[in-house]
Amino acid sequence: MIDKIIKAVVSVVGALLGAFVGVLLNQNSLLRFTEFQNVLVIIGISLVFGIIFFLLSTKIKKIGLGVVSAFESELLKFSTMDIIWGALGLIVGFIIAFLISQPFLDIKYVGTIVAILSYLLFGYLGIKISTRKKDDVAWPQINLKKQTAGRKQDKNARKEMISPKILDTSVIIDGRISDICKTGFIEGTLVIPEFVLKELRHIADSSDSLKRNRGRRGLDILNILQKDDCVSVVIESKDYGDNIEVDVKLLKLAKELGGKVLTNDFNLNKVAEFQGVEVLNINELANAVKPVVLPGEEMNVMVVKDGKEPGQGLAYLDDGTMIVVEGGKKCIGDSVTVTVTSVLQTAAGRMIFAKLKNVINKAV
Repeated sequence: MIDKIIKAVVSVVGALLGAFVGVLLNQNSLLRFTEFQNVLVIIGISLVFGIIFFLLSTKIKKIGLGVVSAFESELLKFSTMDIIWGALGLIVGFIIAFLISQPFLDIKYVGTIVAILSYLLFGYLGIKISTRKKDDVAWPQINLKKQTAGRKQDKNARKEMISPKILDTSVIIDGRISDICKTGFIEGTLVIPEFVLKELRHIADSSDSLKRNRGRRGLDILNILQKDDCVSVVIESKDYGDNIEVDVKLLKLAKELGGKVLTNDFNLNKVAEFQGVEVLNINELANAVKPVVLPGEEMNVMVVKDGKEPGQGLAYLDDGTMIVVEGGKKCIGDSVTVTVTSVLQTAAGRMIFAKLKNVINKAV
């Protein structure tokens, strides 16, 4: 039914276009017939155009849908505020073009050319200037999805002065950001880009059960953050196209908003450092708050498995720090007292080397 309506509309448009061409030919005295014959010729031209458009309606429909889809994809690359500012700039540009072109309208041909060039030039300048200078008028240009009732205006103003934190997919799935926010150590606005949400939804819909669980965990963490009154969460709609990687989009967005990227991705950390974007790494924070252990200290641990070197045993602290116990292989499954000999800090975390002092509890 819809296809028939579209074909009918396209045919009518074609007929109207044909009638317009016929009238144009008649006004320019290109049809040298009687008045009645001219009317018949105009009707004939409109019917020919209508039939041609009817036969080409399927192709015209496909081309139209392609143009609309391309236009929509281009619009999605810009945030809502960019579109609003661009529209306002376009209107101002058209007003200026209208005023400039008025004195030239009485001049044949010249007036039309000046008007067309003025509208194109000042419309383009209006869009460009308004979108590039929007930050001088309002910042940040982000869509606020959550507002907590009862907060004072001065408190909100202070929060806006703090640089926003842009979350990537890995730190959302990791989940520790929720616990950190509850402690109050994270200040400012948490920005969740829509392209990160899209990636999370894609992971949550994966056929792989492990990926699916990780994606759903990330969505649950976002819901927890949204309900947390201690933190302000914002959804940023700006995108940069599907052909650009998510990490690249994150760094571009951080530069535009003047914010910091919150992640636990080691590679993203290095790329951001190279591009001059500030990064807050959750893993680095976790390593920084681990208890300090000095050589010569004693601790009670349980040896759980053997190490890489002969005779070594491995134990772990509650925070996951690995302890390499010399001669601990024979005590696997036992609680022992060890003396710390050295501490090694690596990119993956911290390792503690220790030697046996005595066995506390023999496994039965």
